[in-house]
Amino acid sequence: MAAAKFLAIDIGASSGRAIAATLENGKLRLEEIHRFPNGAMQVLGHLHWNIFSLYNEIKTGLTKYARDVTTQLTGFGIDTWGVDYGLVGANNEILGNPFAYRDSRTNDIMEKAFQLMPKADIYNHTGIQFMQFNTIFQLLAATQANSPSLAVADKLLFIPDLLNFMFSGVKATERTIASTSQLYDPAQKIWISEIFDELNLPINIMPDIVSPGTRLGSMLPDILKETGLQPVDVIASAGHDTGAAIAAVPAEGEDWAYLSSGTWSLMGIESPTPIINDLTFKYNFTNETGVNDTIRFLKNIGGLWLVQECRRIWANEGEDVDFGTLVKMAYAARPFVGMVDPEDSSFMLPEHMPHAIQDYCRKTGQDIPETKGEIIRVALEGLALCYRNTMEQMNEIRQKPIRKLNIVGGGTQNGLLNQFAANACGIQVVAGPVEATALGNVLVQAMATGVIGSLNEAREVIRQSFELKYYEPQDVGRWDKQFATFKKIINQ
Repeated sequence: MAAAKFLAIDIGASSGRAIAATLENGKLRLEEIHRFPNGAMQVLGHLHWNIFSLYNEIKTGLTKYARDVTTQLTGFGIDTWGVDYGLVGANNEILGNPFAYRDSRTNDIMEKAFQLMPKADIYNHTGIQFMQFNTIFQLLAATQANSPSLAVADKLLFIPDLLNFMFSGVKATERTIASTSQLYDPAQKIWISEIFDELNLPINIMPDIVSPGTRLGSMLPDILKETGLQPVDVIASAGHDTGAAIAAVPAEGEDWAYLSSGTWSLMGIESPTPIINDLTFKYNFTNETGVNDTIRFLKNIGGLWLVQECRRIWANEGEDVDFGTLVKMAYAARPFVGMVDPEDSSFMLPEHMPHAIQDYCRKTGQDIPETKGEIIRVALEGLALCYRNTMEQMNEIRQKPIRKLNIVGGGTQNGLLNQFAANACGIQVVAGPVEATALGNVLVQAMATGVIGSLNEAREVIRQSFELKYYEPQDVGRWDKQFATFKKIINQ
């Protein structure tokens, strides 16, 4: 395999990176070129993303690549979180900074949507898990608020699509990110006109849908001139970060599940077709499109957001403890002081996450975690038990057991949570790679440019390039008992 260079822009809710990747002789090497902060900002009572700051930081990454690496790029691609969008006018003017998914404008909006169209009908069309920040509900909130920007918009572009537009001039939406919207039919691969009609949403602003790996066009000349970069194609990689991460799962064979572990935990299986039925509706599973027209049949779980918010609150209170130390404190703390459900709405955006965890234990009649270690351990144990609950639901839907769990993403660095996941689920856990999202971004670019021939070949590259860690289940009987209690608590 000849050497090829790719640049992956991987942006999450709290930070972004420009990562250069070299693919040579069947192995990948990564180099972080530029890292930058991200975060929603409160402006006049609403949460927004600063899209222009992200644009500028990406250009800084390109400049650093042109200055320090110099090797001609084979491809350039961007991935971000899902559901959020920006609006573009007919003259290509960007109509303000996009709203952030945790903004309060979608509070109570789902109930209004279901008055216009039955919940079951929406699910049967889309197969998407109901969460109040899904694009369908953001767009309904904007419509009902008579948004001036929406009234003059020419196109709606999801965050990676908007950034692709800013670098290529092409307005299109990549399929993996479009599928997060709850406006897309995963079977027919089109926007669902019935939903737009019933909810009175503007379907005319929805862009053409392209497959992951589509070459959008050459990077704009003014950006090449400003950054010093040689001409390169802007590739619509797997724009949704989870879609990218799952492409990099180093799994083999069948009967495996994945867990993309980070701020959110996204747990599921890869399916050749959507799985939409009464049981998946009951359990609120989602069917998002993956690479090579696979379906990411999964559930979104609250993830390490609980731990991240605890750390932020304690830092604001003058006790800045790093994540590694918090995990050590959790390891030393008493087990099973209490249990929390990470999917409970009280953890969506609490003012004080440690108090929210304590309040949940109090209102459900459990002992109250007091120390930092106990609070973090309660959060991690709750996550692991939620994984077990999700896995059992998938086993019921599939009518056969999952035998291995592949964990990818930043959360793989939390060995305590990985071990808890193995204990709770009673199966082997394989952890790695950490940089799955950026790797998936790169691999889709490599397939688009013919450097790699297939998704199976891409996963073999991951197995050859990165060390994986294995966790075997321990103390399963005790975890089984705790899971029975957990089920009673979440069903109260």
